[in-house]
Amino acid sequence: MKQFFKFMFASMLGFGLTIFLVVVLFIASISALVAGAEDNEAPRIAKNSILHIQFKNAIQDRPSNNPFENIDFNTFENKTPLSLKNILDNIKKAKSNDDIKGIYLDISSLQANMASVEEIRNTLIDFKESGKFIVSYSENFGQIDYYLSSVADEIYLNPAGEMTFKGLSAQLMFFKDMLGRLEIDMQVIRHGKFKSAIEPFIREDMSEANREQVSTLVNTLWNHMTANISSARNISTEQLNTIADELLIRSAKDAKQYKLVDDLMYEDEVLAALKEKVGLEDDKTLTTIALQKLTKVKATQIEGSKLKLNSKNSVAVIFAEGEIVSGKSREGTMGSETIASAIKKARLNKKVKAIVLRVNSPGGSALASDVMWREVVLAKAEKPVIVSMGGVAASGGYYISCAADKIFAEASTITGSIGVFGLIPNMKGMFNNKLGINIDRVNTNEFSDGLTPFRPLEVKEREALKSMIEDIYGDFTQKVADGRGMTQAAVDSIGQGRVWTGLNAVEIGLVDKIGGLDDAIAAAVEAAELEDYRIKELPEQEDPFEKILKEFSNEVKFQILGEDIGKAEHYYRNIKSVISTRGVYTRLPVDIIID
Repeated sequence: MKQFFKFMFASMLGFGLTIFLVVVLFIASISALVAGAEDNEAPRIAKNSILHIQFKNAIQDRPSNNPFENIDFNTFENKTPLSLKNILDNIKKAKSNDDIKGIYLDISSLQANMASVEEIRNTLIDFKESGKFIVSYSENFGQIDYYLSSVADEIYLNPAGEMTFKGLSAQLMFFKDMLGRLEIDMQVIRHGKFKSAIEPFIREDMSEANREQVSTLVNTLWNHMTANISSARNISTEQLNTIADELLIRSAKDAKQYKLVDDLMYEDEVLAALKEKVGLEDDKTLTTIALQKLTKVKATQIEGSKLKLNSKNSVAVIFAEGEIVSGKSREGTMGSETIASAIKKARLNKKVKAIVLRVNSPGGSALASDVMWREVVLAKAEKPVIVSMGGVAASGGYYISCAADKIFAEASTITGSIGVFGLIPNMKGMFNNKLGINIDRVNTNEFSDGLTPFRPLEVKEREALKSMIEDIYGDFTQKVADGRGMTQAAVDSIGQGRVWTGLNAVEIGLVDKIGGLDDAIAAAVEAAELEDYRIKELPEQEDPFEKILKEFSNEVKFQILGEDIGKAEHYYRNIKSVISTRGVYTRLPVDIIID
């Protein structure tokens, strides 16, 4: 009877999986047909059109090509992230298209890192040089939303809307007390007084060194933001800080009174104002075109661009994103095998004349970082290699960047963090006293069971780990010195695990220029002396339907938990990453989220 039920269960499971595969393949076929039909149709842009920019989904350097990965199966809403490169290119296309007269910037709850926002903002500033207008409207301006919108010629807020303007804050969560109650001792070996990635596990508050660097970080970012808002809105930075300090923006009327917005309007009134700008009568329909629609407009329409789809020359843009780990890249991680292979492929491809490494990583495994660094060195010997730093390129993220010919970063990029640490949990107390589990051992040699979580480190083990950390730090700083044309002592003086903004990094020599991905590509084209080029994106993305099958169980798990997992999931992933990591780590001490 038991065998019968096992057989029936296996049969039902197999049948269910078959049905699931059939459904997936059916949807895939329909999606492919729809996508194929749309790809052949470039949008028809009517005269006196307005580009309507909305950022309802997250903005990423390179979103997944899996069409189902970001569908909310509760609502069937498509939450596929937007491509930063597409956004920038489409704004440039709008600038040079005579039929597009202006931009309607309609945003709230912007989901992007500060560096991406900076790139979009700079591209909008460039758009205005055409003499065309930008009008911004929102029902609710968050600080990052408003920073982007501040470039607009006119800013409107809903009369019942809200606005946040209170300055930036860095809040760090500490787990020492929790770990202590569980009788888990986190054993730390590090080099760098600022290398504070381990502080949440061994302290209950920030060290003075960490407080100093975090304070410098948030104040540099805030000063940069307020200086740009001041320039755009003709409001002094002193007044902006008074507004923030006194919490003077408590209603939509306050936002208008203090000149952060031009007027309070409902959306229909804003649309009427847009009609007037393009000379339309009230009874006529305003023609708008969505930003993503311009993706199908040929790139050769970008004014002054050397980009040609049929060019024999390629610039490889390699997207290096996520926590650095050994092996292949997985969701949220940058695998050394995947990225090193992509760099090697670009190096060996004779059609690829230059490489742009787009780095967006807080760091991770020192060994994995070194594997990728080596491929950058080999590539640099054969063709120009330019680094473009995104929101964060710190620690291991800086390690893989330092050998490049030139490094670009945004003013708000988080970089540096040149330091090394090791973290080994001792869970003996928890196993013995909390769980009633005892561990015995038989070794062939004194430290055969070394680096185990079941006992504390011995003195000799600590000495060995300390020596290893010092060797890796020395190697790290020497590679930075060689790549940046500095002395090792100079690197050490700005190293020690300290975090810098892009602005600071230019001043101390860790970064060459302030600029975004397009600036890095332009520098690569110039270095390779190309008359024309096309973009080759690497690593090549995995087949989306194979990826669906591998990640289906994970997706279902988080859908069941719901969207509100948010920051809890973020902290969970960080704790899990640190505890499960093996080997020596080079990682950013804090994750930066600006709302």
